[in-house]
Amino acid sequence: MTWSKVDRVSSGLISREAPGGRRPRVGPTGVLSPDQYITLPTLITMYVRPVEVHDLDDLIGLFGAAGRWLVGMSNLTAAPDVIEERIALSQRSFQSEVAQPGEEFYWFVLVEEESGEVVGTSGIAAAVGLRDPFYSYKVGTLVHASPKLDVYSRHRTLYLTNDYTGLAELCSLYLSPGFRRHGVGRLLSLHRLLFIAENMERFPPRAIAEMRGVIDESGVAPFWQGLGARFFAMSFVEADRAYGEGNKSFIAELMPRHPIYVDLLPPAAQAAIGEVHERTLPALRMLEEEGFSDQGYVDIFDAGATIEASLAQVRAVRESAVATAVAVATADACDPLLVANRELGGYRCVMSDRADLAQLAEGAVIGLPAAVLERLGVQDGGEVRLVKARQTPPGPE
Repeated sequence: MTWSKVDRVSSGLISREAPGGRRPRVGPTGVLSPDQYITLPTLITMYVRPVEVHDLDDLIGLFGAAGRWLVGMSNLTAAPDVIEERIALSQRSFQSEVAQPGEEFYWFVLVEEESGEVVGTSGIAAAVGLRDPFYSYKVGTLVHASPKLDVYSRHRTLYLTNDYTGLAELCSLYLSPGFRRHGVGRLLSLHRLLFIAENMERFPPRAIAEMRGVIDESGVAPFWQGLGARFFAMSFVEADRAYGEGNKSFIAELMPRHPIYVDLLPPAAQAAIGEVHERTLPALRMLEEEGFSDQGYVDIFDAGATIEASLAQVRAVRESAVATAVAVATADACDPLLVANRELGGYRCVMSDRADLAQLAEGAVIGLPAAVLERLGVQDGGEVRLVKARQTPPGPE
């Protein structure tokens, strides 16, 4: 196996054999010391599956090592009791019979097969705000005019709303820094759309995704400093953690209910409205390519954009197809495909750049390497759901 040394997760790769075949974890800063190494992940050995009880320790370690990477991602926490509760909720959701979307939460993990290590997570909340209110700010416009005084002015405003109540949410996306390349992030994010396409009855017609907003290296969010901190006696990190651990009543109790004039906020807070953290830009671009768009709603803590889409019009949902899979000894190189089995609790998804497929269409026959079928748990001649990953030009994800 080839190992590679990196000076920083975001830097280029320098090939070098690792002494003793060690496989270290990436530290909380995302920086590797000169004697640390990571393996270049091969997509064929990475697969997504539902979270399981035995993943608890891996998830505690994954999120604990993430440190500041999780600041602003309120639905992810290293608190063991919260992780345990969410694993249990996810398992109940996969096992439930659904007449209409409710409080189900489908949580997935990305597994590196050779080591069995969980290196990332992603999730889908079936319908937000049904028990605990789901808050957003709607960016609006208020006009003041007096013809007699020849005065006309337009002002941006923020309205606290629950407009997204009942919509699905793509959430809980986190990938260990050492694996943010080679399309792994695309697999971890977009597989959720393939899962939705297979289980449309479990989801409402529309979905949202909250993008992390502007937060500096010390965990300070300009928008929170300019607005939220004036009503809450806590830092952004403390508020984000409290919200992520389920303590949400303080928002309803303390947030102002009247429109907020953006002009009255500090310049840094104004500039942050609707902006996205630099490390979240790849995830934003990916979902925009799929058909998600900004409709003027932002997060109440960091003012990061919330994007939304009609699920039936999302590319990966609309273009996905069910095909019969046959095992082949060799397969042609192709544009990367997301391929999933058709199970619910036993769901698996992989990315493959080897397939024999004349046309991606419903009822087609696709030849896949036997190793791919094995990872999916699909027998020769079984059915799979697949879609083109439409991978963007090489770059960190």
